[in-house]
Amino acid sequence: MANFLIATMPVPGHVAPIAPVARTLIQRGHQVLWYGSAAARAGIEATGSTFAPIVSTLDYGDSQYNRYFPDRVKLSGLKQVVFDFEHLFVGAVPGYVTDLRALAATFHPDVLLTDPAVAAAAILDEMDGLITATINISVLGIESVDTAPFGPGVPPMSGPVGRLRNRALYWLIDHVVFRSVNKAYRALAVQHGWPVFPFRPATGDWLYLQPSVPAFEYARSDLPQQVHFIGPLLPLSDPAAPTPSWWPDLLAARAAGTAIVLVTQGTIATDPSELILPTIQSLADAGVFVVAAGADPAAIGPLPANARAAEYIPFVDVMPLVDVYVTNGGYGGVTVALANGVPIVTAGTTEDKAEVGCRVAHSGVGLNLRTNRPPVAKIRSAVLEVLATPRYRDRAREIQAQFALHDAPAEAAVLLERLASTRQPVTGGPGVEPR
Repeated sequence: MANFLIATMPVPGHVAPIAPVARTLIQRGHQVLWYGSAAARAGIEATGSTFAPIVSTLDYGDSQYNRYFPDRVKLSGLKQVVFDFEHLFVGAVPGYVTDLRALAATFHPDVLLTDPAVAAAAILDEMDGLITATINISVLGIESVDTAPFGPGVPPMSGPVGRLRNRALYWLIDHVVFRSVNKAYRALAVQHGWPVFPFRPATGDWLYLQPSVPAFEYARSDLPQQVHFIGPLLPLSDPAAPTPSWWPDLLAARAAGTAIVLVTQGTIATDPSELILPTIQSLADAGVFVVAAGADPAAIGPLPANARAAEYIPFVDVMPLVDVYVTNGGYGGVTVALANGVPIVTAGTTEDKAEVGCRVAHSGVGLNLRTNRPPVAKIRSAVLEVLATPRYRDRAREIQAQFALHDAPAEAAVLLERLASTRQPVTGGPGVEPR
């Protein structure tokens, strides 16, 4: 039996993907202590983990980011990404180091398992000798000679010219675009005696779990051997979760052969005028049935006859009925769509969404509109193109088939057990089954 200390940033999308792994570790007889937001406590404890709250830094797990950081509301796109890295992530590092050190002193973890935004893990690895592992919660954003830096959503370019371009872009990101982020972290590192490193995604030395398959990612000639593609980490179906009163309308439309279009904006970008309302408007007379998830019907007003909306719809229940998924690019929703062979239209540039959208287009599973506020005509054209062009669904189904070859929670658990028992880097690379 091993002790696993999990640490996640107070962001909902950083917690849900790790829950199946925590649950599986506990089922296999291990102890799990999970440090995170009080807002996530119920979900954390539902896995069987022992909850440890954030004490020494701001807990913004209620997702009211603009309330805690009022200047954030003025920003969008890459500027908002830079702001979030500096204030939400770098700003939390000292408190995370303090809290995790205190927990490690009493829990004695064999492995510290974190999401990739927990920069404290790299510090505790080098300074305190903790063995660390990462479960990614988005697309693979680690440095490579074949890819541009993570963030702005620049497609990959390999070959000599591409590698020169990528090297220049990494310099630009570190010294110009993310200059304030790296300056803020460097100041903290000097103050506390921590190692100084560029504040961007990294694999660490021990184990990096990527919840996807290579077919959805950029090819990398220099992919570190400690990176393992484990397939999708999917939410569990909740039999007690209520379905909207109009659910029979959706089932009837499906039975009649009407194409179903699901649109959502996730939990952070909640202004329905960005994507939900334009999608509903664009498809009002398109002969499809539109489902808007995460939208307050009272806030979006009267709906056309072919549209329905609800603040909550269980994705695992609705996605098997869907023909096209319209999204601002949340990685969790995209993963659920691909697990069901559903092609995608994505439109988003905040957080990691520009990068997710680029993977959607690059892998061939859909179209990337590259904006938070796509015009009505552009949405309509994209949805109708995806519906009319079999290659998008065919490609989504190919990735669905590759997803189905994996049991991500079990694979993650086996790899983590190997790390805990051997205390050596777990190598093998993509496609290598855990032993």
